[in-house]
Amino acid sequence: MFDVIIAGCGPTGAMLAAELRLHDVRVLVLEKETEPKSFVRVVGLHIRSLELMAMRGLLDRILRHGRQRPAGGFFAAISKPAPQGLDSAHAYLVGIPQPVIERLLEEHAIELGAQVRHGCAVAGFEQDEEGVTVELDGGERLRSRYLVGCDGGRSTVRKLLGVGFPGQPSRTETLMGEMEVGVPQEEIAAKVREISQAHQRFWLRPFGEGVYSVLVPAAGVGDRAEPPTLEDFRQQLRTIAGTDFGVHSPRWMSRFGDATRLAERYRIGRVLLAGDAAHIHPPIGGQGLNLGVQDAFNLGWKLAAQIRGWAPETLLDTYQTERHPVAEDVLDNTRAQTELLSAEPGPQAVRRLLTELMDFDEVNRHLIEKITAIGIRYDFGAGPDLLGHRLRDIEVKQGRLYDLLHRGRGLLLDRTERLSAGRWSDRVDYLADPRADLDDACVLLRPDGHVAWIGDDQRDLDDHLSRWFGKPAD
Repeated sequence: MFDVIIAGCGPTGAMLAAELRLHDVRVLVLEKETEPKSFVRVVGLHIRSLELMAMRGLLDRILRHGRQRPAGGFFAAISKPAPQGLDSAHAYLVGIPQPVIERLLEEHAIELGAQVRHGCAVAGFEQDEEGVTVELDGGERLRSRYLVGCDGGRSTVRKLLGVGFPGQPSRTETLMGEMEVGVPQEEIAAKVREISQAHQRFWLRPFGEGVYSVLVPAAGVGDRAEPPTLEDFRQQLRTIAGTDFGVHSPRWMSRFGDATRLAERYRIGRVLLAGDAAHIHPPIGGQGLNLGVQDAFNLGWKLAAQIRGWAPETLLDTYQTERHPVAEDVLDNTRAQTELLSAEPGPQAVRRLLTELMDFDEVNRHLIEKITAIGIRYDFGAGPDLLGHRLRDIEVKQGRLYDLLHRGRGLLLDRTERLSAGRWSDRVDYLADPRADLDDACVLLRPDGHVAWIGDDQRDLDDHLSRWFGKPAD
């Protein structure tokens, strides 16, 4: 018997498995694919995801395989630099091939003791008061205390669970891929400048070594149920630009729509949803993978606490109350960005106005914090502004704060040197550092780096330790 079975070993599923293993939870991950993806699509890790990777000691490994670029130009592809002084030690974007990040996260989960079985998928399940019986597509039946669906936008787990997935269907479709070109870079740049004034859903962007990222509307091309072909790209490029730029040798090609859908519930009993199984939206802004990984960080320690027996009664419910609104906000901002890519006069007028407004630091900062998820504040009740926000990677006497979070435990950072994690020390670490780069006297951090308490009173602290970390050990 397993503690948790996870359907899907993409970034969300692999990250969740690793988070659970930090707490010695018995995890099995089922991945229906037998081989890594054949296409090499590059995805972007935003600031908050990079912070989370640093919290678990993964960032250096990821940086060796990715390319850093400035954290700007995300919102509706409006070309504005990131504002100065973003509140993060990792204020940049990392582009990394999707198969590589999936491999790195799966390896991380396996190193921590997770079991991963490829070529297996969930075909059915039944849950009761004690656990979930999971039936695989080959007929095998497994028993687990919990099941988590991380199996994508067409999630089998979500459908079998009967959770509604309301939203808007696709209205527009777009071709996207990476391929080589047959004309000089200067000719491409001049043509793109000319065309992009009227067509926001069009670009050719250099990606190194003669390879370009190509985006072009898919209207009227091919069958939406079939993968796009190189000829589809050539046809659309000729229609819009008058030339196909000699595109050839594609690395990968895809077709996506602008559908937005959000699961009505993230949990029914012992079955939960995370990542694309819980929400889908257009890729504009590059938030999808990041949103799923952040779901995993929010859920992992809470589900582990439930299994280990110390979770407060309502802790697992906070997964939905915290993450569902975040997904709603992402769906809203991707809808807004999609509208701003329209070639219609109205959306183009709004785009020009927003482009002007983004010259104001406050506007630009708000949008970049929204896209990169460093502006998220969970509702922990009344208190200082930092309460509910994540704490940046500050300097402490032992080096960097995030280096102290590798084990996925809570952390009490005490500048007064008078407080204590006391009988919660089996799940909360303690650091006394009067010189820590922090304005407040003391902060209590959850395992996901969000500030759960601010103050200097031990009795008040004990109340909040109980709220987040359950009854103290005997």
